[in-house]
Amino acid sequence: MQKYSKLKRVTNASRATDHKSLISKINLKKAKIGIIGLGYVGLPLVIEFSKAGFHVTGFDIDNRKVELLKQGRSYIKHIDATLIRECKLFLPTSDFSILPEIDCIIICVPTPLNKNREPDMMYVFNTTETIAKYLRRGQLIVLESTTYPGTTDEDMRKILEGRGLKAGEDFYLAFSPEREDPANKNFSTRTIPKVVGGYTERCLAIAKALYDSIVVKTVPVSSTRVAEATKLLENIYRAVNIALVNELKMLFERMEIDIWEVIDAAQTKPFGFQAFYPGPGLGGHCIPIDPFYLTWKARELDFSTRFIELAGEINTNMPYHVVQRVGWVLNKFKKSLSGSKILVLGVAYKRDVDDQRESPSLSIIQLLKEHGVEVTYNDPYVPVCRGHRHYPDIDMKSVKLTEETLKRADLVLLVTDHTAYDYAFIERYARCIIDTRDAFRRRGIDSKRIYRA
Repeated sequence: MQKYSKLKRVTNASRATDHKSLISKINLKKAKIGIIGLGYVGLPLVIEFSKAGFHVTGFDIDNRKVELLKQGRSYIKHIDATLIRECKLFLPTSDFSILPEIDCIIICVPTPLNKNREPDMMYVFNTTETIAKYLRRGQLIVLESTTYPGTTDEDMRKILEGRGLKAGEDFYLAFSPEREDPANKNFSTRTIPKVVGGYTERCLAIAKALYDSIVVKTVPVSSTRVAEATKLLENIYRAVNIALVNELKMLFERMEIDIWEVIDAAQTKPFGFQAFYPGPGLGGHCIPIDPFYLTWKARELDFSTRFIELAGEINTNMPYHVVQRVGWVLNKFKKSLSGSKILVLGVAYKRDVDDQRESPSLSIIQLLKEHGVEVTYNDPYVPVCRGHRHYPDIDMKSVKLTEETLKRADLVLLVTDHTAYDYAFIERYARCIIDTRDAFRRRGIDSKRIYRA
């Protein structure tokens, strides 16, 4: 019995040493960092860890991305290729067999919804199974992909422990939600505070040390579940408030009240009000998706998240409202939707990015086509629009924005308010315009041919 107790003490001491050793390696910039998923979240992390002096290996199953990165090229519009070429200690690869060489592995893979608007965890779980295959003692695994509470400490942990190693003892597990906002000129990966939750105190200490090395401030929380819930709250807060102004916009249209003028007036109050703006629907990989992760999880607990689901319903229906508005405007000119020619401006989900994920433009284009509309689009950031899992029939190329293109369209529909657009030029030659972003008024352009939606 005494012999067993002595062995147990030695094992615990060894694990404590492993924990402190990894923190020391991180602090000395000797830890090897691995980023799985080199998209809008993973690639900025690669750049920041490289800038900080770490050896970084980027993993992706898309060989096209890997080859472009090896050539020092960028496939994301707002990430300059110069930043990639400056990453001298960066190795992009699709060879996951080198995972045992990595000390800290960060997972940045998609967490979309399936056709029933339920969480599709295939990418996270497949990635976790790959890591489990190569998992060694002393590694840190961090999930950054947005998900439901319990993903990290329940689902992922069970997969990772499948070969006998124990989380918090033999390897370390944490969750730190991504907070990327593409093309935001005021905040970057480095300057946005980073929430971190660990499976155990040691897991948290290592993960905090890791992110302390690249961000201005880390915000440690008591568990991975709190960290997971934090991200959901952030985006549900936005989704609910956007749904509110979208609903008010539709009501105020019937009352002949300008919602944009109302918001401008309301935000002069110096307390108790934060401006949210209506639009053609939600886009991006967070706000249209994240709330449904929580509503899905809530059903396991026999709890109805009615408020969140109502907001989701309103926001999801906004593209339908836009198409109805298009039909109403065309009718004023004695035209029907069927057979009309409509030019859509912007298919990216937000201004000045090339990201089309969950863009309301996709739904709007699909609906217009179903009504027999001849649809063309222009987007200075998106030359080709295709390959979308929920819109497989959309396969289009951006047309040049010329005087002839504008005159040819029966209606010009502004969905994404890129700053690159010459709004005065568009107004001069378009027969009529529907502005879903209040972009023309904000630039002092007023015309009887411009309508809101």
